[in-house]
This record gives sequence, C-alpha cells and structure tokens, in this order.
Amino acid sequence: MDLHLTKEQFIHFVEQSGIFFIPEKHGFSTPNKDYVFPYLLVLLCTSGSGRAMIDMCELSVNRNDLSVIMPGHIIRPLDFTPDFTYALLAISPKMFSDLRLHTFSHDYEKFNYSPISSLTDEQATHLININTQLAAIASHTEVELPHRNKMLLAQMAVGYEFLNFYRREQDKQWVERPHSRLFNRFCDLVVEHYRESREIQYYANLLNLTPKYFTKVIRETTDGISPGDWIEQYVIAQAKRLIETNGTRTLQEIAYMLGFSEPTSFYRYFKRITGMTAKEYRNQVLALPSS
Repeated sequence: MDLHLTKEQFIHFVEQSGIFFIPEKHGFSTPNKDYVFPYLLVLLCTSGSGRAMIDMCELSVNRNDLSVIMPGHIIRPLDFTPDFTYALLAISPKMFSDLRLHTFSHDYEKFNYSPISSLTDEQATHLININTQLAAIASHTEVELPHRNKMLLAQMAVGYEFLNFYRREQDKQWVERPHSRLFNRFCDLVVEHYRESREIQYYANLLNLTPKYFTKVIRETTDGISPGDWIEQYVIAQAKRLIETNGTRTLQEIAYMLGFSEPTSFYRYFKRITGMTAKEYRNQVLALPSS
C-alpha cells in the first residue's frame, strides 16, 4: 500500500522504532527540493523510472535499481514517470551506529562512491522480503520481544550481506570517475563539520590540498559546482529542514543550531542564497497544507 505520511509522521516512526519500512510509495510530493535526513535511506525502485541528484551528482534509477543514501547527505528528486514507485527503508542514527559497530566497519563507504545497484527480479523480491520481516520485528516493543534490538541488527546484517553479495560483480565492473573518492570525502566532511566552518580553506586543509587545486577537483567532479556553492547548498538544505521540523523553535535558536555565532549572520546568509528571508520561508512553510 502507499503510505501517505507527513514529514513529521515519518520522522516520528523512524525515531520511535529505529527503522521504518514503506513497501510501496508513489513518486515524490515535492520534486526539485533538497532533502537532508539524519537517517540511512535505502530506496528500491519497484516500477517506472526517475532521476535525482545525490550530493549534486545526477543519477537515474529504473525498475529494480536500489539506491543507498548515507545519513546527512542531500537527495534532490528531479522527475519521474507516472508509474514510478519505490520501497523505502529508513534507519535511525542510533540503529545505524549499532549496525556499524556490530556488523561492519567502513566498507559501507562504497555506497557513497557508487550508490546505485541494479538487481534482478529475484534479488529485489528477496530484499523486500527481508525488509518486510525487519518491519515486523520493529513493530513490536522490547516488552513483547526482549531481544528486539538484537533481532533488528541481525536482520539488517542479513540484508546488508545479501546486498554486498548481489553487487559484488557490479563493483568489479564499475569504473570510478576521476577524483570521485575525494569529492565524496569532501561531502562527508561537510556533513560532519558544517556547523564549525563554511569556508573552502577549512575543508581544503582537512584534505591536505591547496584551495586552488581543491576547487579545481570539485568543479571537475560536479560539472562546474564549486566547493563554496556545495557548502552553501548543504547549509541551506539543513536550515530549511530545521525550519520545517522545529516549529516551536525560534529562528535565533535555529541559527545557533547551524553553528552561526550571531543570528544576524544566519539571516544574511539565508537571504543571500535563497532570495528570501528565513522568516519569509517559515511563513511559506506554515501556509502549506500538510503532505
């Protein structure tokens, strides 16, 4: 079934259960909008096709294509066919941290470099069945299932191992774009440090590169987007997420949450990049019907 959830309901379910699985969802309610979630997202296209930007790189998905989006990274749906549907699995930060600790270390990073896996009908059905069982476990409390979290981790480990198995041959055939690892390392660093700095020099130093060479590499990898533009788009995506999901917080509080030392600096930053004030954006969000 297609679950019509508001963003608030979706966040509530993920935070409450640790994982949340939607077996069939139709399209996107607001394409051409940046989404940033603190969750690990796994999307499996079940029919039709679509295009999206993941960390400013355009990707196409067709039936049985599986996408893995790491926590904190940007996804921007572009367009999709009328019959486009997908299954969606969201894993909370706590559950993802436990998964990394108990089942694997850093090999998950390959999903940054190659986020799309093309599956067969049998493989796609198998992974959906695994996720359906995962959702069944998550629907129970720890009182009902005393070993609930261990069961969830074990089931997620099963899904992860099968996904690795399914894409092993694809990894051998995949040709990495020049500098793509450096670009993805930069994206990870922005996710981790955007509250501390929004300066190109800061990230160039973390990567042991000169700002000039760093800018050249990022522009080549993103078809012309500078690291400064990427940082700005990321910070604004996070700002919009906080404004949309923190209705009781003031814009001043949100400015501090984003790492701005002065709220006025955030207000100027938001206006310069978006063309509207943060207050105008909040009013626009409040005027929209829940979707």
